[in-house]
Amino acid sequence: MPASSLLDPVPLLQDLIRIDTVNPPGDEGRLVAHLERLLIAEGITDYKVVGPSAERTNLVVRFPGRGEAPPLLLHAHSDVVPVTGQQWTHPPFEGRLVDGEVWGRGAIDMKGGLAMMLAALFRLRERGERPAGDVILAVVADEEDGSGAGAGYLVENHPELFEGVRCAIGEEGGAGIELAGIRFHPIVVAEKRPGWLRLTLRGPGGHASRLAAPGNPMARLGAVLGALSGVRLPRHQMPAADRMLAALAGALPEPLAGAVARLREDGAADAPPSGLPQAEALQLDSVLRHTVNPTVVRTGHKINMMPAEITVDLDGRILPGEFEVADLVAEIRALIGDDIPVELLHEDPRVRPELIAEPEFGAFYHRLEAVLRAADPDAVPLPMMSPATTDATVFARLGIRCYGWLPLLLPAGAEHRRLLHCADERIPVDALEFGTRCLTELLRDHP
Repeated sequence: MPASSLLDPVPLLQDLIRIDTVNPPGDEGRLVAHLERLLIAEGITDYKVVGPSAERTNLVVRFPGRGEAPPLLLHAHSDVVPVTGQQWTHPPFEGRLVDGEVWGRGAIDMKGGLAMMLAALFRLRERGERPAGDVILAVVADEEDGSGAGAGYLVENHPELFEGVRCAIGEEGGAGIELAGIRFHPIVVAEKRPGWLRLTLRGPGGHASRLAAPGNPMARLGAVLGALSGVRLPRHQMPAADRMLAALAGALPEPLAGAVARLREDGAADAPPSGLPQAEALQLDSVLRHTVNPTVVRTGHKINMMPAEITVDLDGRILPGEFEVADLVAEIRALIGDDIPVELLHEDPRVRPELIAEPEFGAFYHRLEAVLRAADPDAVPLPMMSPATTDATVFARLGIRCYGWLPLLLPAGAEHRRLLHCADERIPVDALEFGTRCLTELLRDHP
């Protein structure tokens, strides 16, 4: 029988937060070793630890089911983003429980989700129950830096571990959103993929005590940042975004419902509804177009030298479907011109369009909705297209239908969703318990 600490996501999460897996460098192997010890203590031996190095490992463990459904994949990444330059109220790697919330890097993104998955699986095991089908839990490295050592490594080197899997559950969805007094539980059905780029600005440098020469890289930098910061690229409305807007318009009260309907139906009315909070308005706007944001600028290190070269790294996100990096670059060039070299730093391979651009709203999706409605009858499940990218786009290469679904019932007006990658990341204990109960119900009976 599992120890009580394995049935409660809170101590599980606290232990996970205390294992520093900031990526880079990652060092996720320490967390995998911790989970391996838990599995061995419970007599679970059907697992594999694989990865490109001893420091960058992935854990894939199979929990046997009743044979009434195909195997189901639960995937969770073990790495977290840095905390450098952030001011935290409580230390980010101590996993403190303060006022009913677990604080620490990864509390939401996504060690909290991993803790819920583990607790749900161990609860079924403690009750002597088996899930409807085998459940494959993949704890993967490197999601925060391109997935090469994690999901990418597994898909390329060990696809046999996922044989027969038809559907998968991962991060990004679930955490409740409140709009106009209505609570929505997102179910992510499609994602963008990254197209990370680097611009190189070159021109006359020189001694900084003199007037700068025309066309110097610093002057050009200002124009580039001005052109690309917060830019709204041309609109491309994909099926997943269309269904998301339709669901919102059908659930929201007027006049917001009408505004969302017009945004969906009238391509010329290309502005997010003014009645939405800024964060939600920006998210809606982001799923209707490719996006690009300048994030890293590299230049000289001497105050008295005008640099002759400056690089600007761009976080580009490409809509699903037939779009390529070249489509994003063409839209960027329309703003900055053709004379600036553009280098591709990273691109996730394009998933077959039918696996990501055309989401499947069949029995499995309806089961996700049903679990949410039973757990929170006053809320509305929302099919969502995410402007971000997760390991779902990697596992989808195996023909797996991936959904972002980690339910969290957050307090009204809560800021927790906006704390991903920020200081003071934390998650309420009640939200962890809500998500664990939902996952347990899904695993008990999934199609």
